[in-house]
Amino acid sequence: MPQNKLLKMQNLLQGMESVLVAFSGGIDSSLVLKIAHDSLGSGAIAVTAVSPTFPEIELKTARRVGQEIGVRHLIIETDQLAIPDFVRNDAGRCYHCKTDLYQALQKLQLELNMGAMVDGTNLDDLGDDRPGIVAAREWGVRSPLVEAELSKAEVRTLAKELGLSNWDKPAAACLSSRIPRGTVITREKLTRVEQAEALLVQEGFRQFRVRDHGEIARIEMEEEELSRWLDPERRTRVSTQLKALGFRFVTLDLEGYRRGGGNPKP
Repeated sequence: MPQNKLLKMQNLLQGMESVLVAFSGGIDSSLVLKIAHDSLGSGAIAVTAVSPTFPEIELKTARRVGQEIGVRHLIIETDQLAIPDFVRNDAGRCYHCKTDLYQALQKLQLELNMGAMVDGTNLDDLGDDRPGIVAAREWGVRSPLVEAELSKAEVRTLAKELGLSNWDKPAAACLSSRIPRGTVITREKLTRVEQAEALLVQEGFRQFRVRDHGEIARIEMEEEELSRWLDPERRTRVSTQLKALGFRFVTLDLEGYRRGGGNPKP
């Protein structure tokens, strides 16, 4: 039962005495932050890292949720584009990104004399290919949701019960995940993807990705939203706007939205 796991998580966090929460504004880290703040009060501090890979819309959500929780919220700047191994965009991209993040967080942890660094990794995440989790373990970052054995569905249930406004927020991911592995990551590509996805948000779409394949924009969409593309006016409007960003072709992936859809298949 989620309530039993909630109690377990509260006890875990209280045992850490004080925590620095890697906070993206997503539902997972929001739940960790909410429970940490309720359990530790001023002993919980949120940290959001702003970089070229982090969409502005996600930063706005993080600021809003942090204010709703009432937690101390720090914004720091990082720049993965200054890391050659990250820019190369190989299978270790996420590892290099998270290493950069946790290095910055550890510095803050020491400066603020915090007991632990924690993230929003949940139990279901362990089944994915996530080099970032390896980096987290190397830097001593703990994952309270995993330790309390909370799945993604249970996270949403608890988030709703605890009154988090973003409990049903669609899954988000670093903008660099829209660029196929092996393709060099640039600020221009990240900006184009962010602008493309902002256009689809304006059209009312929720769970999707715009994968950048050079001249081609490949749109992955949740199955229940695919029918909206039958509207010829919407198709024309979206296609025109995306082409104005520099894409030559705009395509709809018939396999729909899927986590890791930008990674090569084995």
